Amino acid sequence: MARNKLAGKSKGKSKSAKYFAKNKAARDKKNAYNKKYHACPERVKYRQELNKKNREDGTYGNGDGKDKSHTKSGRLVSESQSSNRARNGKGRKSKRKKD
Repeated sequence: MARNKLAGKSKGKSKSAKYFAKNKAARDKKNAYNKKYHACPERVKYRQELNKKNREDGTYGNGDGKDKSHTKSGRLVSESQSSNRARNGKGRKSKRKKD
């Protein structure tokens, strides 16, 4: 299998990444939680649905920068990885307007 061409391209580390790099106990606890969370049937089904659609559209693993995203109505749409993954305010406040 080919190496991930995006590996090692990070320009820096977030505060949390630095924290977990320094604190092995905290990192182990976080990894144990993530392993359990991502193994639950709901997460597996969610991932399978997105991966299946990506494969059908030919965007899975080709490095085109596209993800499948769930809309509020539940539809799957193609969207840039950047905007899809930034929506929930990862590392900063949410970009979404508050109603």
